[in-house]
Amino acid sequence: MIIRGRVWKFGDNVDTDQIIPARYLNTSDPYELAQHVMEDSEHPEFAKQHQQGDIILAGRNFGSGSSREHAPIAIKYAGVPVVISASFARIFFRNAINIGLPIVEAPQAVEETDHGDEVEVDLEKGVVRNLTKGKEYHATKFPETLMEILKAGGLMEYAKGRLKKDGWA
Repeated sequence: MIIRGRVWKFGDNVDTDQIIPARYLNTSDPYELAQHVMEDSEHPEFAKQHQQGDIILAGRNFGSGSSREHAPIAIKYAGVPVVISASFARIFFRNAINIGLPIVEAPQAVEETDHGDEVEVDLEKGVVRNLTKGKEYHATKFPETLMEILKAGGLMEYAKGRLKKDGWA
């Protein structure tokens, strides 16, 4: 799975309150959540100005804070195909995989990539390429099962597929 897009760069410790502010948690409509994604971050204009396919790139500890699934859902439904970070908060990591949002840890890529750069992410090989600068970086490669979950669109779809394959559905 190869993903290509323009980078919106964020700093360290972007927590779930910055990703989707609590004042919008009175809805579970993913498209409504997407309209407010990153609204309380260092790029409050993100939800209104990003283009479908733009990539979020951030420093350390992305997704820290509460365990709300609203955060990766808002990102996914905003049309962000992948999040690249130096590191992810553990609960955000799992929530992202569960809803089928690809995330990639690539600290050197984060350090050397600038806002607006064009990047390409090869999830299966664990590679991030900065096409603007002509550089390639190693990223943490997912185990086969996590790749299958992402390809299925999330844990629920993966489980449904497995049940059907095994004759249970």
